[in-house]
Amino acid sequence: MTDPLPEYELFAIRYATREARRADHFIGGDPHDGPMPMDYFVWVAKGPERAFVIDCGFTAETAQKRKRTFLRDPIEALKLIGLDGATVQDVILTHLHYDHVGNFHRFPVARFHLQEPEIHYATGRYMQYPRLSHSFEVEDIVGVVRLNFAHRVTFHNGGAELAPGITLHPVGGHSMGLQFVRMHTRRGWVVVASDTTHFYENMMTGRPFTTAFHIGLMLEAYDTLRASAPTPQHIVPGHDPLVMKFYPPPSPELAGIVARLDVTPDDAELAKIKP
Repeated sequence: MTDPLPEYELFAIRYATREARRADHFIGGDPHDGPMPMDYFVWVAKGPERAFVIDCGFTAETAQKRKRTFLRDPIEALKLIGLDGATVQDVILTHLHYDHVGNFHRFPVARFHLQEPEIHYATGRYMQYPRLSHSFEVEDIVGVVRLNFAHRVTFHNGGAELAPGITLHPVGGHSMGLQFVRMHTRRGWVVVASDTTHFYENMMTGRPFTTAFHIGLMLEAYDTLRASAPTPQHIVPGHDPLVMKFYPPPSPELAGIVARLDVTPDDAELAKIKP
């Protein structure tokens, strides 16, 4: 008889936002253009014996440089759910874009988990093209290379189980070495999609996001997401403000700051998104 899988508590921490329009988020624009803001998150899976931080956001300096509204320090915000970056043992990097890796230096003892094709992409020939290199901060990439020389990066080439109830799933499209994370929670398996789908609408309407390395692989990644989750309600997109609307805070004072993702969402609006 096998041991039951642990149930992870799962949180999204909203640390930044920006004003944007619908045309910014769909290749080919949108016939009904209007406001469509973008939120920025880090995620945390807390198990009975082990915690995993998923991505680590960007810094206040990068927010100013890229004209993003910086709401709070994402690493300090970990303390709101009882976690200290100084003692975190595992950080999963879904990819190396500036808004997912910018605070790597704030985790002094962590091991970082990354798909190996992503470091080749971020240091390889495609970075000569500004349309692709714009998504990266060069000092972040140099920092990850230094972490590797310090023996603190585990490179994965394909799917992996990091611990019972925590699995990695590589997909293409948005970046060469993108991965999403699946966690076992009290409501079953939940998928943190990160930028596999930026918004619910990208995945549910089959319209790719504008930052793309390979459009065909991005469309296939939407299929992989759906196949990896019990229902669309078990998929958490990477930048959608609806996440904070659908999911409750752990406590009233954290409303708009932290969302609890291991509970059933109040997502009646999801049915209104038509393919």
